[in-house]
Amino acid sequence: MARMHARRRGTSGSVRPYRKEAPGWSSTDVQEIEKIVVNLRKGGMSSSEIGLTLRDKYGVPDVKLATGKRVAAILRENGLESEIPEDLRNLMRKALGMRKHLAENRKDLHNKRQLQLTESKVRRLVRYYIRTGRLPEGWTYKPETAEILLSR
Repeated sequence: MARMHARRRGTSGSVRPYRKEAPGWSSTDVQEIEKIVVNLRKGGMSSSEIGLTLRDKYGVPDVKLATGKRVAAILRENGLESEIPEDLRNLMRKALGMRKHLAENRKDLHNKRQLQLTESKVRRLVRYYIRTGRLPEGWTYKPETAEILLSR
């Protein structure tokens, strides 16, 4: 499949092995894993950081195989889900950094183009999340208010 903003194909990456249940060597105590996820979230970690920590420290190769639910679903059940999805938050943070760079380096045309592409990804993702009900109707991305949203 081609890249979103380039006329070339992507490099192939590794693929997880196909499994229907967690491997025997992994810890699969559902309540314990959910408790760890909730504690890590209360500690300020994002869902991707939680997944990495579970893999590296607790020996859980895949949360969905071990619990039957994704990390985001566990957080949603416990009322700890963030108001802005993590991938959207990361793109907004990236665009904010580019805007800060462009404020100091006005003639950086490559960065200006990359900012346009990044903000179009943000707008596309916002449309998706509004359509799926993850964000409220009428929610729009405004670069002026993005810094306030990200500081929460």
